[in-house]
Amino acid sequence: SSQLGPRAHALATQNFYSFVIGMIGLILSAPLMLGAAIAVRLSSPGPVLYRQRRVGLNGHIFTLYKFRSMYADAEARTGAVWAKVDDPRITGVGKWLRKLRLDELPQFWNVVKGDMSIVGPRPERPEFVELLASQIPYYRQRLAVKPGITGWAQINHKYGDTELDALIKLEYDLYYIKNLAASLDFYIIFH
Repeated sequence: SSQLGPRAHALATQNFYSFVIGMIGLILSAPLMLGAAIAVRLSSPGPVLYRQRRVGLNGHIFTLYKFRSMYADAEARTGAVWAKVDDPRITGVGKWLRKLRLDELPQFWNVVKGDMSIVGPRPERPEFVELLASQIPYYRQRLAVKPGITGWAQINHKYGDTELDALIKLEYDLYYIKNLAASLDFYIIFH
């Protein structure tokens, strides 16, 4: 019988604990998610959940779920743009959801579905992957693992929306991919 190599074993282990943590996260955050859903619904017209195409493992496109923190059709006029810190498209409730990171809670569903892990490079939009891959060498290497709700870049680098920020985050993501291990994941989760 063939045995899994160390990398395949690390990925299989990560899939297992990500699923378990995702299920626990869905169950424990259900009351918070209900409250967030009601707040979004009452604060501005539009859907409660925001669905967006993101690029996952090996370039697979999946639908990422978040609580809507911007006004409905915020990108209708601008097209795909990075969100900024004081973005005028963000609703009053959305500002609080983002500050407390509650807008990210529906991503536990993405983890349970298998599109994401708890830890990994943050998933990017297809438009930005194409742009950044054409300008930054090795950018597509981030697609070698499942994207995560949080990651090494998120705990080591401030929120950024520039190409330089993308390059710095890529360095952290490549370090993470090279050193993928449960111990690193739990260190990142702890932080």
